[in-house]
Amino acid sequence: MKILIRLVSLALLLSLGCSKTAEQRTNKVIGVSLLARQHEFYRDLESTLQSEATKHGFELLIASADFDLGKQSAQVEDFIVRRVDAILLCPVDSRGIAPAIKKAQNAAIPVFTADIAAEEGEVVCHIASDNLAGGRMAAEYLAKLLNGKGEVALITHPNVMSALDRVQGFKEAIAAFPEVKIVAEVSGEGVRDNAMPAAVDILQAQPELDGIFGINDDSALGALDALQQLQRTEVVIVGYDGMPQALDAIRKGTALKADVVQYPKRIGETTIAKIADYFNGITVPKIVPVDVGIVDQASLQNATAGQ
Repeated sequence: MKILIRLVSLALLLSLGCSKTAEQRTNKVIGVSLLARQHEFYRDLESTLQSEATKHGFELLIASADFDLGKQSAQVEDFIVRRVDAILLCPVDSRGIAPAIKKAQNAAIPVFTADIAAEEGEVVCHIASDNLAGGRMAAEYLAKLLNGKGEVALITHPNVMSALDRVQGFKEAIAAFPEVKIVAEVSGEGVRDNAMPAAVDILQAQPELDGIFGINDDSALGALDALQQLQRTEVVIVGYDGMPQALDAIRKGTALKADVVQYPKRIGETTIAKIADYFNGITVPKIVPVDVGIVDQASLQNATAGQ
């Protein structure tokens, strides 16, 4: 028994000796929890975070929450145990992630968010697309498609702040077109397989529907699947993200007519730059918006012709 106790004690001492504190490390370690990895947006964001971190000599511990709040919360706890120098989150649930952020705060670890904001908890800086502006762009383009008159529906995702901001921007801008009416607002949870049946329900309940705004490309593509299934050729869609599948659908002249595009590489570059500023004692703003754009078939064809 004494031998066993000595072996356990030795293993514990070795473990503690291998776990350097933030003060002992020569490089900064940042724990990163992404929303998911299957989206092109997050793959671009991850690769840029990695390349920019290398320039600053930062080490990234990158994990994917895969839309699972429990998994993301456990990842934050793991980062705390590892005594990282900072945590970067793309929250699965803007409100639900608050307890995990507070745990990091209690451990004196600064938290940053990218793409999706947290509703509660102390965050040093949030870096994301200007989603209010993007929502306005989507509304203005959809109203133009409808010649300023018609019925529209929104496929939303109310658990994340970025989607809420897009919806808010959309509603603000669509108010300038009094003959465009929002007749339905349904959550597709930001996932194509869920957005498709949500869109089917909308289309069956709204026979006079003219347009749909999907808060991300999975929502827009799910709506496109529903339109094709029900053979509703009179409805047009505007999406949000700039995923390759959505851009391809726009090029082909489907019902998906335009997409608000984000720039994940710019978000990644800006995020690492703001974390570096923080480490260097420079005051960083609480929110850093990154510009968005909008593309349609004509602009995509012009871009291809100019290559």
